[in-house]
Amino acid sequence: MALASCGRLAASLLSLAAILFFLLAGHPAAATGKTGQVTVFWGRNKAEGSLREACDAGTYTFIVISFLDVFGHGKPTLDLSGHPIGPIGADIKYCQSKSIMLFLSIGGPGTDYSLPTAQSATDLADYLWFAFLAGHRPGTHRPFGEVELDGIDLFIDNGPADHYDVLATRLWSYNKEFRGRTPAQMSATARCRYPDPRLGRALATGVITRINVRFYGDGYCAAYWEQEWDKWTAAYPQSMVYVGLPASEKTVGYVHPKNLYYGVVPVVQKAANYGGIMIWERYADKQSNYSGYAIQWA
Repeated sequence: MALASCGRLAASLLSLAAILFFLLAGHPAAATGKTGQVTVFWGRNKAEGSLREACDAGTYTFIVISFLDVFGHGKPTLDLSGHPIGPIGADIKYCQSKSIMLFLSIGGPGTDYSLPTAQSATDLADYLWFAFLAGHRPGTHRPFGEVELDGIDLFIDNGPADHYDVLATRLWSYNKEFRGRTPAQMSATARCRYPDPRLGRALATGVITRINVRFYGDGYCAAYWEQEWDKWTAAYPQSMVYVGLPASEKTVGYVHPKNLYYGVVPVVQKAANYGGIMIWERYADKQSNYSGYAIQWA
């Protein structure tokens, strides 16, 4: 019994320490209306164009490269829909020079990923740190070269909750080596129905600073989005919460730009932790220019 109590106390202290570090590291101020922040997912269709082209669109402040969709068993593997890996490092550097932040999303719609043990979560965190973030270790291949991404996004659509909380806290622990910046930032892209059972434990760590809530692909959420939005923003007041919308009218949950302006934006901007708009995904947005409307009102 004493050991269990100590374990719970240690976990609580770790979560508290993470939150304190998060605040000291410069958590963005709470939003009180328009933020101008528009996030897009890139890497889902080769016809979407290069990452550099996406950054030159002038409508994105944040790009999520997707996906690292094999991990937990075997070699971690990227699936970027046929995009050549070679130019991406230079494109990342170019995008960051334009003050656009870039995260790598892990997971996605596939089924070839899992973190069945705490050790597998720790191993993946170490791999992500040394292969994509600010860590540099001899012998570790960096797919995008020496350039450093800004963080990792959890897009966990399949499998059990596993040990994503261990992954998140392990990645966040690397930040203690730095002053004035947070090189291992964390975001989560959740299904709209609150709570998302696969991300609950990771979100409970308090180290995930951005939550993209996917208000699409689900008829229930298309009808009751405001109710679910209120749940997400109330549950995670220390995280910036983003409204995830599709750029294609063929996707369930599509909101016409006029309805976005008159119906959605006035509601979501009332939340103190409203972060902006997340768009799924670059190829559809390239066809519809949905972000052109979103950036005006986000």
